[in-house]
Amino acid sequence: MNNKTSKAVFTIVAVLSANASWAQAEGSSSGYGTYLLYGIIVVAVLVFFMIILQVADNLLVIEAKQSGVASKGANFSLFPNWKELFAPRLPEYLEGKPVTVLRRGHNINLEGEAERVLDESVQAKTFAVQPPNFPGISPIPKVMVEVGDEVKAGDHLFFDKKRPEVMYVAPVSGEVIAINRGAKRSISEVVILADKEIKYRELKAIDPESASREELVSHLLDAGVWPLIRQRPFDIVAEHDVAPRDIFISTFDTAPLAPNLNFIIEGQEEAFQKGLDVLNKLTDGAVYLGLDGRGKEQPHAAFTEAKGVEVHYFHGKHPAGNVGIQIHHIRPIGAGDKVWTLGVQDVATIGRVFTEQRFNAQRVIALTGAELRQPRYVRTYIGANVGDLAKDNLANDHVRLISGDVLSGKKKTAEGFMNIYDDQLTVVLEGDDYELFGWLIPALNTPSISPTLPSALFPKLKKRAETNMHGEKRAFVVTGTYESMLPMDIYPQELMKCILIGDFEKIEGLGIYELIEEDVALCEFACVSKQPVQQILRQGLDMMREQA
Repeated sequence: MNNKTSKAVFTIVAVLSANASWAQAEGSSSGYGTYLLYGIIVVAVLVFFMIILQVADNLLVIEAKQSGVASKGANFSLFPNWKELFAPRLPEYLEGKPVTVLRRGHNINLEGEAERVLDESVQAKTFAVQPPNFPGISPIPKVMVEVGDEVKAGDHLFFDKKRPEVMYVAPVSGEVIAINRGAKRSISEVVILADKEIKYRELKAIDPESASREELVSHLLDAGVWPLIRQRPFDIVAEHDVAPRDIFISTFDTAPLAPNLNFIIEGQEEAFQKGLDVLNKLTDGAVYLGLDGRGKEQPHAAFTEAKGVEVHYFHGKHPAGNVGIQIHHIRPIGAGDKVWTLGVQDVATIGRVFTEQRFNAQRVIALTGAELRQPRYVRTYIGANVGDLAKDNLANDHVRLISGDVLSGKKKTAEGFMNIYDDQLTVVLEGDDYELFGWLIPALNTPSISPTLPSALFPKLKKRAETNMHGEKRAFVVTGTYESMLPMDIYPQELMKCILIGDFEKIEGLGIYELIEEDVALCEFACVSKQPVQQILRQGLDMMREQA
């Protein structure tokens, strides 16, 4: 105990003793003064003892941190912290497992969750590979096919002029019926009319156990599955000539109406494990699986019993299922680090390259949204036509089709195609109507975090999604809502403002390398200023990548 603390304790005891003596002199006839004196002395001794105990506790914690054992997350204090006292009740299957409990975030409950039924009758006729799906690719890649050409699944369609080793291939066999262009003659889509029976380009057999890393990389590049591997920072197609620090895979999704990956992985267990085996050969670090620890159901055995990986459970609200959040809490991205991320079905696709010797681009897609007659799961291929998937299933025609979820998905028309990394098609009401008195109406159907709306008082009440903004873009004010939505040690609002003014040094210091659009999508939902947060972040990522 230091001198200042000692003097403070002795001063308190002296003052209390003096007061007690005065009280005893005043009331000695009744004896109350004696009891008061003893009571005050006892309190002073307890205070003195607690100060000594607190100092000892602080020294114990400091020693634990200096020795390095405290970095494992254990509590070496003599007292339980408030997180332990008020921790949520976790399911039994998490006992003894590594769990991260997230305190921030927000769940948006919507009508239209897909029923766990796989409808094999829904068949798309056309498919497309879309260069804009791949951030960083040349706007005009080198196209290797022409309209009218016949292709097999796995045939090369185009390659990036900046990285000609990375091949982009056909997801199905059939005839190339269109090569659509966008602004400045950029290639937007290579469209294929699919055969009724898919034909595959046969790949050579290769044993991933005996093959070198260079041989595996070359095989994956030629097979066309390399673009399924994404690299952080910047969320670009992975660099084939760089070994990642680690590889991360999230096995659950917490976005609104998100597909259930426990259901999707059924029947793909062998391919998923083979994909994990291959990924282990591509990194000098570890392959991490983020597992669902929310307790609604135990994760599938394909995830919990996966071999050659490190598993980590996450308990909390959305965006707990985002792989970026999981990276931040398992092993954050530091300066110069490069990590890879994949989706569950992407891993299975890589595995099928070795179990089937072909590029099998099958996908199980969740059709979700209250504007569907029957939300359900369908089996199709990468890049399926959106209109074909939703055909004869729309409750009305005044809807918006979204590839992905309502927070970070992309608007599509019936002639459009699913984005390559999406396994969810969401159909919501097109909100182009004006509401009388706007936010003054106490509506229960408006998803919001604001307590000024009655819907915020009933967070578990499911709402019918629509696209009304409920306001327009306005001054970028500081409210603290961004920080309450993002369970990361990052100040997102300050980061967005620094991006807008182009302050490179602060942008880097505020943690932009750990983020992609889906991580801040919830911030955009909660933004009272109606700022395009995801668009601003992408602007910053592109800006920093150009400087790298």
